[in-house]
Amino acid sequence: MDRAIRIGLAQINSTVGDLAGNIDRVTSFVNRARDHDVDILAFPELAITGYPPEDLLLKKGFIDANIRAINDLTSRIDAPVTIVGFVDASNRGLYNAAAVIYKRRIRGIYRKEFLPNYGVFDEKRYFIPGERPRIFRFGNIMFGVSICEDTWFKGPPISAMARMGAGLIFNINASPYHMGKIYEREDIVRNRARENRVWIAYTNLVGGQDELVFDGQSFVMDRSGNVAASSEAFEEDLLIFDIAEKDLVKKQPGIEGTSVMNISGVPRDNRPKKPVGASPVVRLDPVEEVYQALKLGLHDYVRKNGFKGTVIGLSGGIDSALVAALAVDALGKENVTTVFMPSKYTSWESREDAYQLAENLGIHIIEIPIDGILEGYFKSLKPLFAGLKEDTTEENIQARIRGNILMAFSNKFGWIVLTTGNKSEMSVGYATLYGDMAGGFAVIKDVPKTVVYDICAWRNKKGPVIPERIITKEPTAELKAGQKDSDSLPPYDHLDQVLKSYIEEDKEPTARDFPALPAEEIARVLRMVDLSEYKRRQSPPGIKITPKAFGKDRRMPITNKFKASQ
Repeated sequence: MDRAIRIGLAQINSTVGDLAGNIDRVTSFVNRARDHDVDILAFPELAITGYPPEDLLLKKGFIDANIRAINDLTSRIDAPVTIVGFVDASNRGLYNAAAVIYKRRIRGIYRKEFLPNYGVFDEKRYFIPGERPRIFRFGNIMFGVSICEDTWFKGPPISAMARMGAGLIFNINASPYHMGKIYEREDIVRNRARENRVWIAYTNLVGGQDELVFDGQSFVMDRSGNVAASSEAFEEDLLIFDIAEKDLVKKQPGIEGTSVMNISGVPRDNRPKKPVGASPVVRLDPVEEVYQALKLGLHDYVRKNGFKGTVIGLSGGIDSALVAALAVDALGKENVTTVFMPSKYTSWESREDAYQLAENLGIHIIEIPIDGILEGYFKSLKPLFAGLKEDTTEENIQARIRGNILMAFSNKFGWIVLTTGNKSEMSVGYATLYGDMAGGFAVIKDVPKTVVYDICAWRNKKGPVIPERIITKEPTAELKAGQKDSDSLPPYDHLDQVLKSYIEEDKEPTARDFPALPAEEIARVLRMVDLSEYKRRQSPPGIKITPKAFGKDRRMPITNKFKASQ
């Protein structure tokens, strides 16, 4: 039987700043890998610090603690050869780096060469680029180490490593999720594998960090660009895979500027190995993928920040129904409390639907009517509003009363308020500042309304928890008699297309692009988006699931006189 090298990809859920917890987690996976006779094990980018550490990187104490952590970890690892991300430092600055550890020594350090500075990435604020590729010799093979963005460009450092003789490249990543991202990654890595005739072991972080979710889905790709094995999505996982040594050995001259580090060891063969071959590559249904991302992001935000539970305002509408279902699936029904706050405008159907949803999910529901509180507001304001017609002012007061009630529960019981606004509403400002926007985490903030419907339909196929009427009835905020969303907004299927073009693709949509909507209606939508920036700046963080979310992805000025041309 041909000799094989056994590699492991440790897809772990690091927590930013929890250096001791992160090295304990790394150590646990190292021990598991050793028990399975793994020869080389790779962890994600900045696994020691968590990703992204942001301005913690400006604190000397944090950098020093990270160095102590990598040294502590090194003292724990005898085998296998272990690649782990950390922050390296020199008198020139900081580096996003990977240490290669074996026999309780750091055998070499690779420093990331390409630093992303777009979308949610801001690495040039903190790091300086590395200057040379690193090749490591282990027994009869040579392998390279690269970090995330290094694979996104043709040429060095990947090509330099390949020309030096590396037949295998470990690419460690903290690549955040958005819909369809796994296919983008595979296409990029496939190009590098085919160009350089190398195997690439792509290790990705998993878990939630503020508005980001890391989906894992690590994989091994052969030199022809085929995915040979893949990790689970949205779960910690240890992927183990055997590659024939003959497929990795390359006999080619070195090139200037590339360092070869000799690990002074050989793959272990003192115990028989049960061969580990190709595993089925499973990709989730696109809607299920979004649901799992939302569930993981919500779970980690609540748990990592130490909240005791969650509270949600149930309206009988589809958005709050989805948030409640997600909360139960992510955190357990015992950690979810809902509050139904009817007014004189609340329909009997909405009440029935809210209670039916709570019963289906097995969660506690509290009813607090707001009409009495609302009358108190009106009485106090009546002298000042005399002679003026009712308008959105009176509607917004209702939303703010509900927000105050939810925040009272949060303060008293330590629960985090989960807001229920979707991306379509947040885009055009169809939400009340300090009202339904009040809370600690906006679970579906980046989910367009049309996708909300898709997700609810998918969730009901798993188990019918969301009453069918919630999905089929026309959406309404129920803040005045006979109110419908369509009174203020175009149909959501048209609106979401315009918003995607303007927000995610940075285009200036016209009636030519969207003939179903009049030009003046498109112009009105774009103006609503622009005018609502001040609201979004004051909204809680929410989980990113589209290629461009509000926040770090899209940084528009609040004071802005530029208008999209029509």
